[in-house]
Amino acid sequence: MGSDRRELVLAAVAMLAIVGAACEKPAEVAPPPPAVFVADVVQRDVPVYLELVGQTMGFQDVEIRARVEGFLETMSFREGSFVKQGAPLYEIDRKPLEAVLAAARADQATAEAALVKANNDVTRYAPLVAKQAVSQQELDDARALQDGARSQVEAAKAAVEKATLDLSYTRVTAPISGLVGTTLVKPGNLVGRGQNTLLTTISQVNPMLFRVGVTEADYLRVAQRSPGRGGGPPELAGIQLTLADGSAYAHTGRVATVDRAVDPTTGTLGLQLEFPNPDQLLRPGQYGRARLLLETDTGALLVQQRAVQELQNLYSVAVVGADNTVAFRNVKVGQRVDSLWVIEEGLKPGERVVVEGLQRIQDGMTVEAKPAPAPGEGGGAPPSGEAK
Repeated sequence: MGSDRRELVLAAVAMLAIVGAACEKPAEVAPPPPAVFVADVVQRDVPVYLELVGQTMGFQDVEIRARVEGFLETMSFREGSFVKQGAPLYEIDRKPLEAVLAAARADQATAEAALVKANNDVTRYAPLVAKQAVSQQELDDARALQDGARSQVEAAKAAVEKATLDLSYTRVTAPISGLVGTTLVKPGNLVGRGQNTLLTTISQVNPMLFRVGVTEADYLRVAQRSPGRGGGPPELAGIQLTLADGSAYAHTGRVATVDRAVDPTTGTLGLQLEFPNPDQLLRPGQYGRARLLLETDTGALLVQQRAVQELQNLYSVAVVGADNTVAFRNVKVGQRVDSLWVIEEGLKPGERVVVEGLQRIQDGMTVEAKPAPAPGEGGGAPPSGEAK
């Protein structure tokens, strides 16, 4: 009986030992530091550009208007085509103005005939007055009629000239060489009644103007960088133009003119940039961006744009020290250069910043730093289980 009891006690003790061993937890293993991709702060000379949005306009935009009243008979051009100076565009019915010219010429002939008679009367009366064959009053009257007849001749000549000029206006020709727009009036319509009817517009497109508005501060930067001569526009050339599709225009431009004063409603100053347009790629009314080189920022510090975090207009980067400890730091950013961002304050050359894995790290945390691929190279995404 005693031996059986002893065996039961030993069995219970063994069971408790087994249960206690099963309840013990294994020692916790510290997780590895998160892996992040880092890139060095780059230092190099960076050109400083001023980018301005604007719209193209013809070097000359000439409105073609009807200067006389009449029915439009013909249109002699293809809309949207290039026309040369002096090329016929429209013709207005000439018959009414031809009749006016004929009447004016007839009036001139009548006035000239009256002048001849008045001259003859004066010539005849002058010697007769000395002989007292006619009175001085008759001679004075003849001279007065002579002066009146002479004035009538001058008025008749002016009427002929005006009628001739009006008749010439029935043939509308291109005043400049350029692109002609769509016609606003078709043949058969009455034009010129009470106003100079707008027919179409011709634009000289080589060279082409690009109009932009700059702030007063930006204009001062441009003018101080490249001052003009004799109060003229800044002597700034090599201006690049980016078209609406993002492509770069093949020809560079220059500053052509600057407005007289700052617009008080917008606070901007108008600039007209001039670009060659030999292929007529540019048309009036196109939008684009002009880029003007202002200066070169020597020894600028740059980081990849994805390394910069923005929160309520505050910018920060995660700097990884030599001991792989993370320190978040506020920075002052400048212009963007391709996929890089100029850092004006807050970083030093040679420091490392986190470009991948920012969402998994905190200030003061130790990380596993891995070099990030250059912008545009493959492999930028972290491997599975590493920084994401």
